[in-house]
Amino acid sequence: MPMQRIVVLAGGIGGARFLRGLMSAVPESSLTVIGNTGDDIHLFGLKVCPDLDTVMYTLGGGIHEEQGWGRAGETFAVKEELAAYGVGPDWFGLGDRDFATHIVRTQMLAAGYPLSAVTEALCDRWKPGVRLLPMSDDRVETHVMIDDPDGAPGARKAVHFQEYWVRLRASVPAHAIIPVGAEQAKPAPGVLEAIAEADVILFPPSNPVVSVGSILSVPGIREAVADAAAPVVGLSPIVGGSPVRGMADKVLAAVGVESTAAAVARHYGPGLLDGWLVDTVDAAAVADVEAAGIACRAVPLMMTDLEATAAMAREALALAGEVKK
Repeated sequence: MPMQRIVVLAGGIGGARFLRGLMSAVPESSLTVIGNTGDDIHLFGLKVCPDLDTVMYTLGGGIHEEQGWGRAGETFAVKEELAAYGVGPDWFGLGDRDFATHIVRTQMLAAGYPLSAVTEALCDRWKPGVRLLPMSDDRVETHVMIDDPDGAPGARKAVHFQEYWVRLRASVPAHAIIPVGAEQAKPAPGVLEAIAEADVILFPPSNPVVSVGSILSVPGIREAVADAAAPVVGLSPIVGGSPVRGMADKVLAAVGVESTAAAVARHYGPGLLDGWLVDTVDAAAVADVEAAGIACRAVPLMMTDLEATAAMAREALALAGEVKK
């Protein structure tokens, strides 16, 4: 396969693992990853970028493989000491090695470097093999509207996505997803140019609301993808009516989308997607997706190992070739 310029809009674990398969499938291609920063949070005075770091660690060989997040060989002495002082939150488990990344990032940001430059500097160490760009240098944080148990009947409050996802484990209904700061944000340098120059644009099986959706919430990015000359192909994160990983069904419900492969395709819509892959168990959804104006194929979509993931990537690129604009 000739060299291609491929742009991937990626969230955390699912996006990172898909990227590893994509790199195996087309090692000669040029990959630009636009990473979600809506999950970013400030903890202990440090700027933490979970999705960017998950991509960087996974492709750079430093990820905790079983978890899919955090560092391999991690220790938690600092977390234990903070707990001994009674300093929280205790529900977000930063390890000692991970702390180092956040310290470097926070120092560079305080010195005036934009997040895109900081990310490039961090990647100089990890050599992920892709160009990793944050979706924006501006602060964007995904918040979730939930019922307020301490308020009046019917009262609601907004919590940071990480609190909803990690502390609450998405155990309470989400009434709305709010990308705070997105309306005022601008795409990071290189993002729009990469989309415009791409030969293929891929939406991996990342969360369509709080990962890919957060990236698309930055003004200019959705429009750039819609106007791109490159075909846009997505892979369903929903298999057999359930998320492959995580609790995407909870945030899909918050935006009024059913937890099905076809519904997620319609959520993106033919204005963005040219092609969509569903798992073989959802083969009956192909006609529904194509009726919405999106080319669709049913292929195995479980990332059980590197070769299975590479096969998924090859199927996505093959579909992109079929629907090439």
